Amino acid sequence: MTEGVKIRQDAATTFVSRSRSSSLEAAETDLVFEEPDQQEEESSSVPEGQHPSTGGAEDSGGGSVAPDDGWGWVVVAATVLVLAMTLAFPSCIGIFYTDLQNDFQASNTETSWVPAIMIAVLHACGALCSVLVECLGCRTTIIIGGILSGLGMAASSFAQTLVELYITAGIITGMGFSLSFQPSITMVGHYFVRRRAFANALSSTGTALGMSIQPLLANYLLSSFGWRGSFLVLGGILLNCCVCGAVMRPLGAKPKMDARTGQTNNHQLKTNCRSISHEREGLKGHLRATLSTVMSFLSRHMAFDLLCSNPYFCAYALGVSWMMLGFVVPLIYLVPYATDYGIEQVRAALLMAILGLINITVRPAAALVFGLPRFRGSHKFAYLFATAVLINELSSCICGMAASYPVLLAYVIVFGISMSLIGSLLFTVLMDTVEMSRFPSALGLISIMESIMLLIGPPLAGMLVDSTRQYSYVFFACSITGSSAGLFIMLSFYWLDRQKDRELKSSFTHKDTNALKPSIKMTTDCDYSPVPLHSNSVRDMETDV
Repeated sequence: MTEGVKIRQDAATTFVSRSRSSSLEAAETDLVFEEPDQQEEESSSVPEGQHPSTGGAEDSGGGSVAPDDGWGWVVVAATVLVLAMTLAFPSCIGIFYTDLQNDFQASNTETSWVPAIMIAVLHACGALCSVLVECLGCRTTIIIGGILSGLGMAASSFAQTLVELYITAGIITGMGFSLSFQPSITMVGHYFVRRRAFANALSSTGTALGMSIQPLLANYLLSSFGWRGSFLVLGGILLNCCVCGAVMRPLGAKPKMDARTGQTNNHQLKTNCRSISHEREGLKGHLRATLSTVMSFLSRHMAFDLLCSNPYFCAYALGVSWMMLGFVVPLIYLVPYATDYGIEQVRAALLMAILGLINITVRPAAALVFGLPRFRGSHKFAYLFATAVLINELSSCICGMAASYPVLLAYVIVFGISMSLIGSLLFTVLMDTVEMSRFPSALGLISIMESIMLLIGPPLAGMLVDSTRQYSYVFFACSITGSSAGLFIMLSFYWLDRQKDRELKSSFTHKDTNALKPSIKMTTDCDYSPVPLHSNSVRDMETDV
């Protein structure tokens, strides 16, 4: 009997194991049939030239921890060179300002559109740059920007009208500048977290390096080859942005869990969109689907939602955009202002070189100071930035008072020191205001807002010069607009900090009062039991018994 029972038990266990193995094999076959579709979706979501293991954006750096060392310093050095060739380039246009005006027989307003369009497009292509960074990565985007900027300046040397110069030197070159400098700043933010303020301030010395070298180089090229030969040589120099972009090595891939969740979220979004499109057929459904797609695109690449959800970012974006109305104008009109009052062209170009040398000296010192532990994680950078903006724009009054060389030299010194602090803190304050994952889209939105002011700033200054025949009013106007922007940033951040402190204090006091209250439960239905009055008599009777 026992042997029969054992045989039956063995048969039952083998049957159960076989049924389990068959169910597992069926599940595996289902997974095998589902995997090709998933692989097709994964391969379709990954751009060409990228392996799925490297993530959708090769330079996003979302899956690796920022090293704060090592190859990050190579990225900083490449960013210095990119900023020297892009952001500092419009400052040397003032060297060619008079020659362009005489060659094309144009007014100040018409000639000022050349640097205005260049600077405006440089900042306006932020959304396009964000899309290209997501699709192609920072390295490829920087290389494309270097090619566009080099070809644009080379083509501008053959321009026969100002309209052609607007297209080549303004639009094409400005677009190349935008696609080069914004991904470089983003890469520095990915490579550094603990030393981010120091790395940003150190990389901003590239603008100072370009401002000190490019005016002298432009003056030498102008005296040797004219403005057409100078533009051709400068176009070849700008092609070196491709070399700088080649060393922008990505940090690494995102974790597989993040990629899978992202793919599942994308799959869910696709299925939801398909279901909505099937349910809501007709013109109304298509309009709603298009509107939702546009809104998602804007919130992803231009960060319009941060203007409503993040008051610090809203105040900072408005203040910086208003500051840009007159921030670049003194750099364009300083050389024509000096030459108009009898100062030689070489000495006027030397003023721009001194401005760049001051930036080279001050920005590394500011990087060391801002990298101290007492500044890490603090909210003092915004107030330092606003103070620097206020001093920078008030210094323009010095330039408007007199046009002698000592006065202009004093103006260049004050303007250069404050400008160094602004350049060192411009991106650091933005990185402290928003999350690093939203930094490219936030930078793109601020760049577009700045481009509007940068586009109308120089032409308005040119109109002011044409109507008054004096350059001094331009510097007074720049002083008024910039100082008001600095006061706005300072007061708005102070008010937001006070409001935030009040909310924290109210929440703490509310928690303390709740903790001090006694935990007594008062209920209406109390379990009341009357005291028996006859208990003593009963006890007496028991004792008597």
